[in-house]
Amino acid sequence: MIAFLLAQTIAITGGTVYPVSGPKIEHATVLIRDGRIVAVGANVTVPADAAKIDATGKWVTPGLIDGAGQMGLTEIGLVPAGNEGALRGSDIAASFNVAEGINPASNLIPVTRVEGVTTTLASPGGAWIEGQAVLIDLDGATIEQMLIKSPVGIVVDMSEGSKGAGGTSRAGVAGRLRRVFNDALEYSRRKADYSRAQMQQLAAPAAELEALLPVLRGQLPLIVYANRVSDIRTALRIAREYKLKLILSGAAEAWEIAADIAAAGVPVLVEPMDNLPSYDALGIRYENAAVLAKAGVRVSLMETETHYSRRIRQQAGNAVSFGMTWEQALRAVTLTPAETFGVAGQYGSLDAGKVANVVVWTGDPFELSTGVEHVLIRGKEIPLRSRQTELFERYRTLPPRY
Repeated sequence: MIAFLLAQTIAITGGTVYPVSGPKIEHATVLIRDGRIVAVGANVTVPADAAKIDATGKWVTPGLIDGAGQMGLTEIGLVPAGNEGALRGSDIAASFNVAEGINPASNLIPVTRVEGVTTTLASPGGAWIEGQAVLIDLDGATIEQMLIKSPVGIVVDMSEGSKGAGGTSRAGVAGRLRRVFNDALEYSRRKADYSRAQMQQLAAPAAELEALLPVLRGQLPLIVYANRVSDIRTALRIAREYKLKLILSGAAEAWEIAADIAAAGVPVLVEPMDNLPSYDALGIRYENAAVLAKAGVRVSLMETETHYSRRIRQQAGNAVSFGMTWEQALRAVTLTPAETFGVAGQYGSLDAGKVANVVVWTGDPFELSTGVEHVLIRGKEIPLRSRQTELFERYRTLPPRY
């Protein structure tokens, strides 16, 4: 669901435009009308009634997409009243869709979008089969106005943190997941028997099994959080067995089996700034994203800490520092996540017909010194104000001390 709030023609002129879908264009114009891109190029005719943004000497890119986090679902991590991303009471929550828990007035939204992030995943957490993630734009007074796609996929934790779901054993987790999948398929074949209580007890309630059916029919991706090579291999194995559309998330040791992941055609979400070994990821390394991209894996970047979603461009810069090309990194925070989440027809690049999520930067967006000059979401210019900028202005000049 995409709701446009503003009908206006805007021309961003004179900048160096990085469409992502093609090479950069010097001294170019991005023409926007009614929330969508109308034209991009060096010879675009600007209507007389268009509002103009002079981007001369600036860089123009699509808005950045963060493929992780709980934007709108969390405010203060240690305050239970400010967290809506977890459904307590069961470790199987496949039917739990986080959308109606999103707070459009969250203070984290303006803090994030003033750094050029216009779209994020809002993911469930706190369980094993955690629930349904949704994709949102970071503007709108209502949930309906923010939603892009709901659901994007069902999230399952297959990392070390999920061992409790399998009797403290990774093998137990894999076996239990197969039982849940098998019971969901059996339930779909015998719904009438289920309603008459003529089936043996199933591995999960009917609502959870029903929610898994789009995944088992290949209509909806399974987003699996896994870091260790053995866990990634298990996810790939189960995906083959059930013919699933798989998305790997975390994937800290994925570089070790990059060729296998590429051969399986599985996209991966990674955090290039992670480099601290743990028992869940002894082989973690900064070069993970670069090695995967070189092998032909579709790599998207993410920032899992919602309060720091704005650091997604630092994640990209770090990936470039450790071997990714600049073009690959830009694609990994724009078009590739749009492709991975099934919205590339409308998002991820500056092309005619796509939603006008556009950022004007003072320079290279992956350099820490670069600033954001303009952010447009669905063709609407967003004020570059947040709780942080308000505090900065408030205390810029301190009263005299006596």
